[in-house]
Parts: sequence; C-alpha cells; structure tokens
Amino acid sequence: MCGIAGIITDQKELLSVQHLKKMTGALAHRGPDGEASWINANHTTGFGHRRLSIIDLGPAGAQPMHYLNRYTIVHNGEVYNYPEIRSCLQQKGYKFQSQSDTEVILAAYDCYKANCLQYFDGMFAFAIWDEQEQSLFAARDRFGEKPFYYYFDGDQFMFASEMKALWAAGIEKQINEKMLFNYFTLGYTQNPANGEETFYMGINKLPARSYLQYHLPGRHLSRSLYWNIDVDFRNESMTDQQAITQFNELFCLSVQRRLRSDVPIGTSLSGGLDSSSVLAGIQSIAPGIYKTFSAIFPGFKHDESAWIRKVAGHYGAENYTVQPNADGVIHDFEKICYHQEEPFQSASVAAQYYVYELARQQQVPVLLDGQGADEILAGYHKYYHWYWQQLFRENRKNLQHELRYARARGITAPWGVKNKLAAAMPGYAGWFLRRQRARQQQQAPDLDPAFINEYGESYYDIAHFDDLNNILYYNTFVNGLEELLRYADRNAMAFGIEVRLPFLQHELVQHLFSLPASFKIRDGYTKWLLRKGMEEKLPAGLAWRTDKIGFEPPQQQWMHDARLQEYIIEAKRKLFKQGILKEQALHKKIQPLEAHAADNYDWRYLVAGQLLC
Repeated sequence: MCGIAGIITDQKELLSVQHLKKMTGALAHRGPDGEASWINANHTTGFGHRRLSIIDLGPAGAQPMHYLNRYTIVHNGEVYNYPEIRSCLQQKGYKFQSQSDTEVILAAYDCYKANCLQYFDGMFAFAIWDEQEQSLFAARDRFGEKPFYYYFDGDQFMFASEMKALWAAGIEKQINEKMLFNYFTLGYTQNPANGEETFYMGINKLPARSYLQYHLPGRHLSRSLYWNIDVDFRNESMTDQQAITQFNELFCLSVQRRLRSDVPIGTSLSGGLDSSSVLAGIQSIAPGIYKTFSAIFPGFKHDESAWIRKVAGHYGAENYTVQPNADGVIHDFEKICYHQEEPFQSASVAAQYYVYELARQQQVPVLLDGQGADEILAGYHKYYHWYWQQLFRENRKNLQHELRYARARGITAPWGVKNKLAAAMPGYAGWFLRRQRARQQQQAPDLDPAFINEYGESYYDIAHFDDLNNILYYNTFVNGLEELLRYADRNAMAFGIEVRLPFLQHELVQHLFSLPASFKIRDGYTKWLLRKGMEEKLPAGLAWRTDKIGFEPPQQQWMHDARLQEYIIEAKRKLFKQGILKEQALHKKIQPLEAHAADNYDWRYLVAGQLLC
C-alpha cells in the first residue's frame, strides 16, 4: 500500500527529479516508510514512490522496482495470491530477488502481458514501463479499491494515486461544474455514464477493472476493460446447501489470503453482520487476540456499542473505541476534505476517518473490513422494492410470502400501485422517473438560474432496472460502491493504514451474481445467504438482526451546532459569489438532516464550499 506517481514525455524539460519529488511529497501520508524516484536513461520516463511497508519490509521490496533490465514498476496495493502465482512462474523458469508481490506482478506481466490481470486476486493500481517497447502499461483492480488518476495533454502523460500530486506538479485545478451540478441536485459523486470523469477538468481516473496502454513514440493512449460479470446468467440448479457451502469456502479463502502480512493486522468492527462475519472468518482461520476498532455514539439511537462489546467479547478481541463529535468534525473538517479531494455524501466519512486514526495510534497498519457486502448481497432496504417488483412479474405467490414476512420483521419499504405499475412496465417507469428527476434538477430552488441554464441539460440518468441482480450490478460496478471505496482509501491512507476487504474477492462475487435473487433476499431478510452461512459462527441473535441500517453518526445533531452552521453559511456565501447559489439561499434556515437522508442539500453545500472554492 503506497503512493505512486509518474511522468512520461519526450519533452525533457517537463521531466525532472524535482517534479517527481513534488508529486511524491504530496503523497507522503500514503507511504510514511520510504521515498524514492527514478528516471530512465533516455529521460523520457520518471516514476516516484512513497512506501508503506506491509510485505517484504526490507530493501529488496522497495520501489520503483526493476526487472530483467527491461521493466520498471510502481505499485500501490496488494496482490493477495502472489505466493501461488510466484510458484507457477518459478515452474516456468522465472527467478525472484525479493519476497514481494510487486516482483510477482512484473514477472507475470512479462509472461502473460495484459492477461496477467486475470490471475490477480487483490486491490491494486500499478504502472509498468517497458523500456524495450517504450510503452506504459497501467491497471486498476476489479472493484476500484485503489485509485489511479491521470492527465494527458498530448505532450505529457502524468499519473498519481491522488490528484493533489498532479496539482503539485503544476496541473491546473479547475472545477468540473457539470459534476458539481449533479452533486448538488442528485448527490452523485461520479458519472455513471463515464467512469473516467472527476470533479476536475482535465484529470481522469482509470475506471475499475480497466487497464491503459500509452505508447510514447506514437503518443497513442488506449484503455480496455479486462473483467466483467455475466449478469444475465443464473445457476437455477444450485441447491441452498451447495450455495452456502461454496460461499463459505470462497469467503474463507478470501479472508485467508487477506491475512498475509509482515505487520500487525486488526479489524474494523461496527457491530453489524458484515464486520462481525469478517472477524469470525479471521478467528476460524488464525485464532488469536486481535485488535478491533470502532466508532461509538453513546445516547444516539443508532449507537452500536452493545453489539460491538458482545461481538468483541465473543471472540476475545481487544476492542478500541472512538467517540466522534461535533467538536472534532469542526476541527478536522478541512483536513478530511483535503484527503478526500472530491465531495462526499455525509458525516459518515468523518466518523470513518477517526476509526482509522485510532488504528494508527495503536500501531495496527492493516485492517480487514466488511465493506462491499451490502452491494453484492442486497443489504440495503432500498433493494426490497426491486425484488418485490421482480416477483410481481415472475411469482406473485412468492411475492405475497415475502411481503408478509418483511412486514412481520418491521420492514416498512413501500409497496403500492406505483410499484406495481413500475413492475408491469419497467421501461416506461424508467423513462418517467428519469424525466421527473431531470425536471426536479432543472427546478432546483437554491441554484442560480444561470448555473442551471448552463449545466441543467447535463444531468445524469437515474438508473432503473427490472430485476434485483441488475441493480446490484449497477451499484457494485457502475455507481455506488466505488464511491464508498474512495472514502475508505483516502481516510485510511491519511494515516498510512491499509484496508483489506474480504467480500470483494472476484470469484466470490462471481458466485453471488450467478445465483438467483432469492439467495440475497428471502423470508423478509436481506443478505440471506450470508446470514445462513454465518448463523452458527456469530454470537446469538446477530446473524438475523434486522435493525442495523448501516454505519451512521449523529449528523443531524452535529448540524444543529452553531459553529457548524456558521461553516455552512460561509460555504453558501462562497457558492453564491461563484454564481452557483441564489442570494435567497443565503437566508434560508439550515435543515439538519440524518446522514442517509435523500436531499442533504446543506451538507453538500458545506462540503463543496470547502473543497471546491
């Protein structure tokens, strides 16, 4: 886990050690254990690296790393199955000088070229310079856990783990106001139709599960997708027991691989099903006393302190807690925004920031976390109506069963005439909802009419699907999960922490997407397969909880704080001066809302005012 940067150009004045050091200096938080840079003999390519030592802590694992007098790499992340790949490559005659996964990537690339990505189980962003071909190969992991940003103007190609490194090298910081319009009106922090777009003009991100190639002599840049899931395939013949057994085997394998480390490992623990399952998996594979880290909010209706204590006690974990509050958020808000770089949805990001700070204080640089389970296993309550609409078309008897059980479990997700119409005519429903939401965007009451006129036609489509697996695919691979992964990466790397996610193992995810929707939602329960797989391993009552709604701090309470309200007012003044908000918006009473509220406008103004002005 590190910070990477690079410049490729045939104009020598654009490349220097000073430029690279500025870039790696901006990434110092990502790699507190070392810094290095390299420029090739032709002075066309330079790489910079900040090191966070996790595997092979000695100098042999340092980067930029060279191989076969031909390749040079900078790498951020981990390839968890590198010992298995290394063994296969040794049988083919490859030799290794280190115990690192980075050298395995180099050898795999020499052996398989772009197809090497099919072998990797991991989270990664890396760039390999091929001196013989005078070309760059760069890739990002399947889910977008690790970031890769780039800038290309025809004369130079630059890349980095974070955009602040590009700005440090002199790239202009210019706001993408189309993205800003959709953030204010929809809350979107990414463009579902364009995975490369960011909040800053000229700076692109390499989309998840993609690689790019840049051939310097021809100045030719190309990008390709290297992995996908057949969302239309359903294994209807698999029995419940077969599905549970295969899930447990794949999950245990994922946890086992993600325990590979030469430094201490701990876990984030929220008290819910996902993080508790990760801790259960760890204990089944490598029993021991692990440090766990939690945010608690005594007195708040969604405080999870009791469940956190129960889970930690059940597994003999050494639990550490932090209590984020309005004072801390106000004090650290500028730093949190600095690390995030792009807007974020709620104060949950701030709460997560303090959990990772706590782990660093306890000298645990690697955490396993339960993120990703909600998207691949249908954990959010919003997924109920998608499943019910699917059943309305396919099996109304089962629909009545599911509605009855859901209501008995306290699920209040709506089901009425509008849902039935949407189920019967999904294409029309999608068109109607997109049109309705576009109209709402163009009539946003706080935005300046000139701003709306300029960007109101650039609205993003609201997704509408006709079955559960398709909306899960959309949230996992198009719009949703990558946003959360960005929050976690920036918060963790602010303190030099590596976060590993056992649920985001590609074979496990492929297995889940091959199963019918009934394995995700059944008998009124979300994440049915995970609950069944873990029910005998977790403390009593935890596997079948229905009252956990996600990681949520008391944002509404914090937003009543007079100092935070003054921050919001000041942010709105900035946005008014830039012609984004109407003057009337400055005089509207601030609306403190919960973290997961749909139209959290004042929070968005607060974040945008700090980040983008």
